[in-house]
Amino acid sequence: MHERQGPPGFPGVSAPKRWTATRAAIAACAVLVAAPVLAGCAQKADAAPSLQVGTAYVEVPTSGNTTGAFLVIRNDGPADRLTAATTSDGGRVTFRAPARPGATTMRTVPDIGIPADALLRLSPDSPHLLITGAGPMKGGTQITLTLTFAKGGTLSVAAEVTNPSSGGSSYFLN
Repeated sequence: MHERQGPPGFPGVSAPKRWTATRAAIAACAVLVAAPVLAGCAQKADAAPSLQVGTAYVEVPTSGNTTGAFLVIRNDGPADRLTAATTSDGGRVTFRAPARPGATTMRTVPDIGIPADALLRLSPDSPHLLITGAGPMKGGTQITLTLTFAKGGTLSVAAEVTNPSSGGSSYFLN
């Protein structure tokens, strides 16, 4: 009897056996490639979020429907940017920042940078949110601020509506 020869480099291996061996090798490679990716996904799901928002308040509008929103953002991860914001009270939210370092005049900016591994206080003399055209806001109530970050997704925070001139909270307490 004459023994069947496979293609060069695979002597004695038939085509069906070669195909089975190839499929097994591809499956093993796929598992080796996918395992670290899947492990990374599990770690991210279990890990604490890198951005946290707290101590938020909005002043009662003093003229028309314009007011400022102030809050604290904690970033335990890489640098990010606050790119959009909305309120549960409607209106339009824009970002304001000093015209130059140390200035008291403000200018509108497209976003607010959030440094890596830092605590950022948005206050009247630093970057903050300007709300225009919102519904009536009454001291002692709350609204929701929804913040969108370039990398960190969307976070919502309850913001107390305060009246510093009548003894309510103010940014000096934050």
